[in-house]
Amino acid sequence: MKRTVDVSLPIGPVHPVFKEPCRIKCETRGEYVLNAEIELGYVKKGIERIMRGRPWQEVMFLAERVCGICSVIHNMVFIEGVELISDISLTDRAAYLRVIVNELDRIQSHLLANYSYCYTIEHETLAMYLLNLRETAMDALERLTGARVTCSYIIPGGVRFDLSEADARWLQETVDTIDSELTRFVTMFKTGSLIALRSKEVGIFTREEAIESHAVGPTARASGLTHDCRLDHPTYRRLDFTPVVYTEGDNYARIMVRFDEVFQSTALIRECLDRLELGKIRGGGEVIAGTSRWAGEAPRGELTYQITTDEYGRVMNIGIRTPSIMNIEACAHYMIKGVLSAADVTSTYISSDPCIACNER
Repeated sequence: MKRTVDVSLPIGPVHPVFKEPCRIKCETRGEYVLNAEIELGYVKKGIERIMRGRPWQEVMFLAERVCGICSVIHNMVFIEGVELISDISLTDRAAYLRVIVNELDRIQSHLLANYSYCYTIEHETLAMYLLNLRETAMDALERLTGARVTCSYIIPGGVRFDLSEADARWLQETVDTIDSELTRFVTMFKTGSLIALRSKEVGIFTREEAIESHAVGPTARASGLTHDCRLDHPTYRRLDFTPVVYTEGDNYARIMVRFDEVFQSTALIRECLDRLELGKIRGGGEVIAGTSRWAGEAPRGELTYQITTDEYGRVMNIGIRTPSIMNIEACAHYMIKGVLSAADVTSTYISSDPCIACNER
């Protein structure tokens, strides 16, 4: 009689489908995953410690380097935290330009996340289509800010560069292209039998589990939660914005939330372009001593900065809470636990869009 034994299955820290190194330690009975743990600590950077005692002008650049995939929101949340301390006002034109750049960054991040997932389930054709489309968003970021990754676009009181009429027309055409191309790719994702077999009812994460584990971002919204920091942001409150929510809580739902949020981002960019009026892009102001806590919606969920500055504008203390730490723990303790096949461990992990760079800042 064949005997089934419990096996310890390590995955990583180096794996073909991992963008960044981490280790997933699974305990299995045959193919069934009994439990899982995530082991981090392979690329610790110590950025928070490096920031302390430095002027805000230097910290602004360091904040972007917490994570290259979502650098714009780190720039935005840090600067808005400084503005909160110093009571620095923002012009309407600068506020809408910030949203445009932030949503372009969300588009490229979501497309990269869904590329990774499609590659993990071996749908390489769709994966390459999505990665190529991401380049369109990256080109737009470069044209508007002068850089593709660490843009340093947002500064206290405004933004670095204005948007010309020619660039605004080009950007309108660009988001139209993204919408058109992505509509075709989403149809491929929805109708592909391989995708359904590898995604639907796999990695189930219930609403109650999302609440218990404090999950955020698309990972939480795919399980029925509606929390989105953009609902509390003064500029987004002026726009036509409602969080994308699914209730299935499986791998398929998490990917679909990101696809739908890309369409939502292009709509927000169009609305901001329509609302842009001639005016200043910098309001001016001086950084003073004080303490603030400010949060923004990163592509992976709520990003929070706690900042203390002195009278010279130096950052004396700073704490950063990134979204991935909650989502990765939720993935290990709820999504991966109970999957029927060890082959679904990596795809379930990737469906939560983990960011090791943010965690190991």
